Amino acid sequence: MKKTDIALIGLGYVGLPLALAFAKRYHVVGFDVDGKKCNNLKKGLVSRDQCDATKLRNALDHGNFHITNKLNDTKACNYYIIAVPTPVSKDYHADPTLLKKACEMVGQVIDKDDTVVIESTVWPGMTEEICVPILEKVSGLKLNTDFFVGYSPERINPGDSQHPVERIKKIVSGSTPATATALEKLYGSILLNGTYKAPCIRVAEASKVMENCQRDVLIAFANEMHTIFSALGINTEDVITAASTKWNFIPMHPGLVGGHCIPVDPYYLIDKADTVGIDARLLKTARSVNNNMAIDYAHRIADKLRRSGGTSVLLLGFAFKPNCDDIRNTRVADVYNELKKTVSDITICDPLIDVEKAKENYGITVVHSLPSNRSYDVIAVTTAHDIFSRDAFLHIEHKPIMHLCEKTTE
Repeated sequence: MKKTDIALIGLGYVGLPLALAFAKRYHVVGFDVDGKKCNNLKKGLVSRDQCDATKLRNALDHGNFHITNKLNDTKACNYYIIAVPTPVSKDYHADPTLLKKACEMVGQVIDKDDTVVIESTVWPGMTEEICVPILEKVSGLKLNTDFFVGYSPERINPGDSQHPVERIKKIVSGSTPATATALEKLYGSILLNGTYKAPCIRVAEASKVMENCQRDVLIAFANEMHTIFSALGINTEDVITAASTKWNFIPMHPGLVGGHCIPVDPYYLIDKADTVGIDARLLKTARSVNNNMAIDYAHRIADKLRRSGGTSVLLLGFAFKPNCDDIRNTRVADVYNELKKTVSDITICDPLIDVEKAKENYGITVVHSLPSNRSYDVIAVTTAHDIFSRDAFLHIEHKPIMHLCEKTTE
């Protein structure tokens, strides 16, 4: 029986934890085009929300996990798992460029009987319509004759210690029944809660975008309720608590929708729906509501500042969601940029994030701590980190704090 060697293509928030999980049982080659990232990972330097640094060092020391930015180092593998970002363009259209490039690279190294698995979020049909033709063209191999493909959507939630990859139930699918069964066995060998074998690749693809579209719609509903209740002088959290006493009420909280999944994935389904003549109006409306919440929050802060007669604002939190250091697609940047149009004295404090990355990626200065002698006229929690509930932050100049984002969301 052929030995299982796995190549993990893309060592980001999805790929690295998955690689470490597989490395407990198999030989894994982690490949990333970013040489600097690879060198840092080899030294055990990693974001705390990407993976546990101790787990990374243990895997490297054990010898089952090798990190490289040289594609040829993956040639001995027989499973290629692609976990690269699938973002959207500036005008909010699906942009699978990175996935296409990853498929081109994998096509250069796959051999007969190898299996390629896509983990990246895609629209239903993308694996077979876009990825397979690229793999066939570059490799010269034929699907289901010379090589096989599968789709297993990522479900990792960065910063969520309660749901590490090993505790997530994974959906698997394959280009043949035998491929799906093989992937069910492969993934099942590292997962505590097992797998679900979807009837086909398109169902597996659709399930992922449906999961995140549902959350986006429900959060948009909560945000719209929050906007209405705030105008009426009613505390939204009190309303949610009261409504939750009914057995079939689904409690969702208002907040800024940032990160790499929920504000991105709906556009993949919106674009695909458009190709078959369907106007996904609900999905578009939900995206519009959630995209505009940052502007709404900025206006509320500015209004409070005007009424106070003050000039300075403190924003607590820059990460896209509570208790993590992830700043990808953070909507706090939008709050800041809108607020900056009318307010010149704005400080952002987030003890958890990499402030250099914030400056590099957004051109915004964020501080880890606050001077003891500084006062602020308006203080707003933009990311509800637990640390902001501690005395060190709650008693800043004894000012009342605006809790804009009870549950900043991804």
